[in-house]
Amino acid sequence: MASCISFSRLFLLPCRPLDTRTEFAVKTRNIFMSNEPFRATTYVCTGAKVQKWSNNADQDMATSTELPHNLSGHTVACNRDELVGGIEDVKQLLLSKANLDDPIESLVMVDAIERLGISSYFQQEIETILRQQYIATTPSVYGSYTLHHFSLFFRLLRQHGHYISADVFNNFKDKDGSLRKELGQDMRGLMELYEAAQLSLPGEYILDEAAAFSSKLILHGCSMTHHNCSTIMVTNRLRHPHHKSIAKLTEKDFLLEDLKGMYEWEIPLRELAAMDLRKGQLVYQEELLQVSKWWNELGIAENLQLARNQPLKWYTWSMAALVDDISLSAQRVELTKSIAFIYLIDDIFDLYGTLDELTIFTEAVNKWDYAAMDTLPDYMKMCYRALLDVTNEIGHKIYKKHGNDPIDSLKTTWASLCNAFLVEAKWFACGDLPSAEEYLENGKVSSGVDVAMVHMFFLLGLGEANGGVIHLKDTSKLISSVATILRLWDDLGSAKDEHQHGKDGSYIECYMKDHLGLPLAQAREHVVDMIANEWKSLNKECFCLNHPEASSFKRASLNLARMVSLMYSYDDNHQLPVLEEYVKFMLFNETTKDSTIIYRKENLFNSIP
Repeated sequence: MASCISFSRLFLLPCRPLDTRTEFAVKTRNIFMSNEPFRATTYVCTGAKVQKWSNNADQDMATSTELPHNLSGHTVACNRDELVGGIEDVKQLLLSKANLDDPIESLVMVDAIERLGISSYFQQEIETILRQQYIATTPSVYGSYTLHHFSLFFRLLRQHGHYISADVFNNFKDKDGSLRKELGQDMRGLMELYEAAQLSLPGEYILDEAAAFSSKLILHGCSMTHHNCSTIMVTNRLRHPHHKSIAKLTEKDFLLEDLKGMYEWEIPLRELAAMDLRKGQLVYQEELLQVSKWWNELGIAENLQLARNQPLKWYTWSMAALVDDISLSAQRVELTKSIAFIYLIDDIFDLYGTLDELTIFTEAVNKWDYAAMDTLPDYMKMCYRALLDVTNEIGHKIYKKHGNDPIDSLKTTWASLCNAFLVEAKWFACGDLPSAEEYLENGKVSSGVDVAMVHMFFLLGLGEANGGVIHLKDTSKLISSVATILRLWDDLGSAKDEHQHGKDGSYIECYMKDHLGLPLAQAREHVVDMIANEWKSLNKECFCLNHPEASSFKRASLNLARMVSLMYSYDDNHQLPVLEEYVKFMLFNETTKDSTIIYRKENLFNSIP
């Protein structure tokens, strides 16, 4: 059977109700590990009038044929003029800080803007500040920087494609070549050092040392404090460093812990972040309904009843990948369609097809010809036709918008996915595990990442048309790194989808076969090290693709890799609390007028018998 792809290991998303006080009262069952639909009611307060919107995450939403009235453009909760004014206020503050003699404050403000997920409004201003500091700062002055200042400077520059050598951290070593012990007293600096180390490239051993040094001392410092809340926040930041996390995920902890009234610009930033969140929630909810309407009209769920019917799950990947630009609404919807077929085809290989049937299906996808439907079993025909219809339609939309015809590339990536699925099906049919290296090479393709990222590449307007300087082949190593991270995380086996009944192999199984007698713990540790090294390769590829035309694709690629840790942050009860919190924050949490995020303490996903 086909290996369960990473895209098919997510969760069902809850709709979170609002009452007239803008707090939430959720009546739902725990559906994050369930394939069953749930029911929830959302009340959206628009002025003095409360409108009711009934949703079913995988049924009512999937059968909706029109957008609810409260999501129309005439009732947007966030006043557009207020948002524009907030952007302008922050822009002026940012520019004023760029002209001051205190460079650290401008860097702290840039970092705050990025952590709050509102940097898309200030790309030009941020680049101006960083470029000025990059030019003005020379190695001769590095020794005068504090650990916090230099680590922040280093991280922000690397995040924005400005290379700075990691060797400068040698300034913080003693005469014996070790990082100075007195740095252990600077918890703020240690945390920033740990964050900076996440931007390491292959061979930068000083940053490996910095990550180990800082994390050890941070955890030791936490063990010496009696403040449980601070300990939890620090632990969360070690598990989810900024570079490897989607900005909105860490926004709550940043609001609570980092900004403590030190600067006058904190309130305007908080208010803008709150307005941006309200705006985003309405857009994302509307996109969800578009996806559900499309899925319902497609009618495949009735034909393949064993396959997963989870449009909200599929949309979550698109929302996370393209979260940095709210204007990419059409791209998120179209990308979700391709992800839906990754799930469907995976279920055909995992739950339906015999080896002969899967071979015929794979041959049909390689032919990309409607006439090939005649060779398929009845249960495969609708999915095959829909795959061709939807992919051809996406290709046509891309051609109309960008002048680039991507259909040959899209056909090729679908054929490659099915070919990889078929290879795995043959492996498991004969019960013979391949070598770890052979498994991983095929597994990167069967992860589905290539399909999603090739679609994303063209949806973002990249390609050779109209003199584009970034070609698809230029992204092959970057795509490979993201696929490797996803595949290895998947195969760690820390969380198996309870509703996938196919027999999946894993890299760990193959690796232990290649190294007889190796304990499971050591095999898992090896995979964790491989993931860390692949992140270094991904960082390198982002530097190599350092062109303005590719910035959106590069950010989206990083976001896909960042989603992996969310998918596998399971607790002892096999739940996804971090992922649940992210979804609630992005889609269904509300903000008050003073921009304080409302978080209810109770578990909003308690199981109902």
